[in-house]
Amino acid sequence: MNNHEIDYKLYGDDMQFVEIELDPQETVVAEAGSLMMMEDGISMETIFGDGSSSSNSSGLMGKLMGAGKRMLTGESLFMTTFTNTGSGKRHVYFASPYPGKIIPMDLSKYRGKIICQKDAFLAAAKGVSVGIEFQRKLGAGFFGGEGFIMQKLEGDGLAFVHAGGTIHRKSLQVGEVLRVDTGCLVAMTSDVDYNIEMVKGVKTALFGGEGLFFATLRGPGTVWIQSLPFSRLASRVFAAAPQTPGGGSRDEGSITGGLFNLLGGK
Repeated sequence: MNNHEIDYKLYGDDMQFVEIELDPQETVVAEAGSLMMMEDGISMETIFGDGSSSSNSSGLMGKLMGAGKRMLTGESLFMTTFTNTGSGKRHVYFASPYPGKIIPMDLSKYRGKIICQKDAFLAAAKGVSVGIEFQRKLGAGFFGGEGFIMQKLEGDGLAFVHAGGTIHRKSLQVGEVLRVDTGCLVAMTSDVDYNIEMVKGVKTALFGGEGLFFATLRGPGTVWIQSLPFSRLASRVFAAAPQTPGGGSRDEGSITGGLFNLLGGK
């Protein structure tokens, strides 16, 4: 095993967080800003890249390459490691940034590699490599909704991925095809053939409300689908918020105005 063997427990339903149990000198790597809480005896350190053995073994250049790959996916240049420096078991907790589910993935069961959305990664055992996956077909890159670059998680340890709404795991047989809204695709195994297909029919494309493109996934392999992409949730919230000429909502303006009047303003 190249990765640290960590134990975990999930809490919650729609607003989940994960508890990770660390033995002495065990380490977990997480996205910056995902920490919820941690017990005494855990050392926290900010690092370049993902802290995997491959980047560390190549020295400074390897670390810079790892950080550069993360920058290409739109993520922070830095990640945070949490190491149990005490003598007994310690716990650290990570939370999802929006309503949804946390998916634990044992990479050793998926040929050591998972491809996922660029913002889906939450945390992983130290040794898991967080890199970039270039889509081989240009159509998938230019019209995929998630961009030409997706994340890849490589190793033989545990990784935790988060997604919005309810998660559906589907196993595709050889030649089986699944068409998915581009934003609803969370992750897939490396053997799934992924491409982008344009919606047929001008009327459907222009007035269907589902976008011009969808992802075509061809088996064999396993895919994870989310029912509520964060981009869809954010757009609905923004569209429903009443706007005033000044940029704030009517309710916000009325409350502010009321407080201002109470304090003697005009």
